[in-house]
Amino acid sequence: MPDVEQATERSHLLPRLVHDRRFSAVQNEADTDSVLSTHVSKEEQLLATTSVGERLPYNDYTTIDWLHDLVKDSFRSRIIHAQPGIRGSLGSAFESGQGWIAAALIGILTACVAFCVDVAEATVSDWKLGYCTTNVFSNRESCCTDRHPLGATKANLGEGCSAWHMWTDNYWRAFAVFVGFALVFGVISSSFTMLTKSTLPSAAQGHGDKSPRLTNAGDQGVVGKSMYLAAGSGIPEIKTILSGFVIPHFLDLKVLLIKAIGAVFAVATGMCLGKEGPFVHIATCVAYLVGMLFPKYNENGRKMRELLSAGCSAGLSVAFGAPIGGVLFSMEEISTYFPRKVLWRAFLCSLFAAMVLRALDPTGTGKLVLFETNYGTSYSPIHYLVFILLGIAGGLFGGVFCKANFWWSKTFRKYAIINRYPVFEVFLVVLATGLLQYPNPMTREPGDVIIKNLLVDCRGRSEAWVCQQEAKGTDPKYIGWLVHGTLVKLILTIITFGCKVPSGIIIPALDAGAFFGRLVGQWITTISPGIFAMVGAAAFLAGVSRMTISLCVIMFELTGELEYIVPHMIAILVAKWVADALEKESVYDLAQAVLGHPFLDADHAMKLVQGQQELVQRLIPPKKTMQDITVDVPKDNKISKRTLEDKLEKLQERGLMDAGLVLVQDGMLQGYLAEGELDFGLNSLGMQWESTSRIRLLGEAEEGDLDLSMFVDRTPLTICAQAPMEYLVEMFGKLGLRYVCVVEEGSGRLVGVIIKKRLVVWLESLKH
Repeated sequence: MPDVEQATERSHLLPRLVHDRRFSAVQNEADTDSVLSTHVSKEEQLLATTSVGERLPYNDYTTIDWLHDLVKDSFRSRIIHAQPGIRGSLGSAFESGQGWIAAALIGILTACVAFCVDVAEATVSDWKLGYCTTNVFSNRESCCTDRHPLGATKANLGEGCSAWHMWTDNYWRAFAVFVGFALVFGVISSSFTMLTKSTLPSAAQGHGDKSPRLTNAGDQGVVGKSMYLAAGSGIPEIKTILSGFVIPHFLDLKVLLIKAIGAVFAVATGMCLGKEGPFVHIATCVAYLVGMLFPKYNENGRKMRELLSAGCSAGLSVAFGAPIGGVLFSMEEISTYFPRKVLWRAFLCSLFAAMVLRALDPTGTGKLVLFETNYGTSYSPIHYLVFILLGIAGGLFGGVFCKANFWWSKTFRKYAIINRYPVFEVFLVVLATGLLQYPNPMTREPGDVIIKNLLVDCRGRSEAWVCQQEAKGTDPKYIGWLVHGTLVKLILTIITFGCKVPSGIIIPALDAGAFFGRLVGQWITTISPGIFAMVGAAAFLAGVSRMTISLCVIMFELTGELEYIVPHMIAILVAKWVADALEKESVYDLAQAVLGHPFLDADHAMKLVQGQQELVQRLIPPKKTMQDITVDVPKDNKISKRTLEDKLEKLQERGLMDAGLVLVQDGMLQGYLAEGELDFGLNSLGMQWESTSRIRLLGEAEEGDLDLSMFVDRTPLTICAQAPMEYLVEMFGKLGLRYVCVVEEGSGRLVGVIIKKRLVVWLESLKH
């Protein structure tokens, strides 16, 4: 340990860099990830009366200690910058530039992955209708790029194009082929997703075993919580990770590849889902893999999460061609810790992603703007009433969707056949989607094509199918298709979101809003109906996700219509207010509740505790728990190894892997010893020592001592038991603490220890 010995100062918050690799594999591997919760069962409640003490939910998961990692990074930086000579200068320069280099690499690699997914998805999706005779791996648009008239939709691209071969001209046969291919794609996507089933780490139950240890939940006799790492959008999990919790392997290369492949086939089915959420997960996986190449991020959970926040912005940048919106999305919707340096690196990361994607040009247009429009007409003040109406409709849609999807997840997915066979659920949803969407020529296309068709401006573009229908006047059949599209998108999105395939909610919400906005526009002839489709799309997405500033920027980057920022702002704000009145939680927050992810957002938590008039003493653990985790250190600062083994076994039996022991002398707090470091000290450093041996926990080590004082945090943060609960929420939320010691008012004697999971569980109880 030459670096540590040469350091001029040493913090007790900083464990020596002699961490056992086995413990690091559990703690740091968990280091880019998050958590899932389980509700307290009756059996667990009974544990409160046993020698085990209490057993909290979220017991399969660990957290990072933001303050510990801050000191760790500062210590590492001082060592590097203190090196003399040219080598030291180069090392310092590389240390300072690692973040910028990593951000640029993340942007470049994310764009490359997005290009492959976009091109593959467009091709696979079109296989439901036919194939290109000149190149079977080309989609219709690229196969017939020189043959279709300006403004033609993909619904008629096959017409007059000899290179594109339709499977059949018969409607019912085409219907059957379409649904058949969709079912195959759905099964493929879900089957790939099943490959990412993972059981989270669990603590070994130490009954009769005097050497408890952290194990992987796959070990015999140990049961952890299971989840499919590539399922869904990944955004709820990423939010949990960035708040300081841990989900092992969630950002591994295997998950990235399966997420990308699964997203291709999932979107190609035509289900009401998008690839935008998966792109955020993919970009975060890229950020993690790139970060593992740099020691600055590989060895520090806090710094890694800074890089992951920057990576999130690249995901939305490549999904929508919206680099600024991507940065704002990461800051507003996902990250709980977003300092200015992270903002600049996210900006660079998003910029590189957009530049590379534009150069690769997956759409063949040479532009980043996906749904470029040029309506040429402006709105008048009277139209504000229509934009408010669209906002109200978007808020109602979002509130209904959030409640209905939560209910669907809690009821339908609890049936044994659905719970045990997720692929069967996907099969049913794809079948329902195909049967409901194919008859409507407007819902037959992929989600992004639907939006493009509904935003079309019909002046001088009569070739488009939508324009041909609107040229007939108020055609009841066309109005029926618009109503059908709005309702079908709502219903199918409710039953689709949460299926075990990679999926996002952004495109389906935009589709439903565009349908409704185009429908409203049929009765307002002063400006293009496409304008109302555009504003309606933003309103519906705002109702579902509760995004505001980032969504407004994304919409004008998507369409290039800077003129309509004010209508977007009106509709988005009204939609958010209405949706909040119906359901306070956004779809991502509810997904975290359904999946059982613990999440601590200081701002939301503060709203919950305000008016409660609760004091910190409310969360002090039961007396038995405090007896189990308290070590009364004698004056010689040593304690027997057997006593510590018994204490560690009690911690393991509670199932928590990131708790610890609190050290006291005469009732006064002396320090805190984390469970993982205690395990390492007893079972690695102290492996050869007898159980009757005495171990030093405090004071200066003497020759021949088994010294664990190096692992003791001698400066744990404390709070008075009579302090308002708001103080505790601020400390955990803003400082990212793992634990806080509670002391008695006046005397300063230790009365309790509150870990982050205990606060999260209590906050969850306030929501019900």
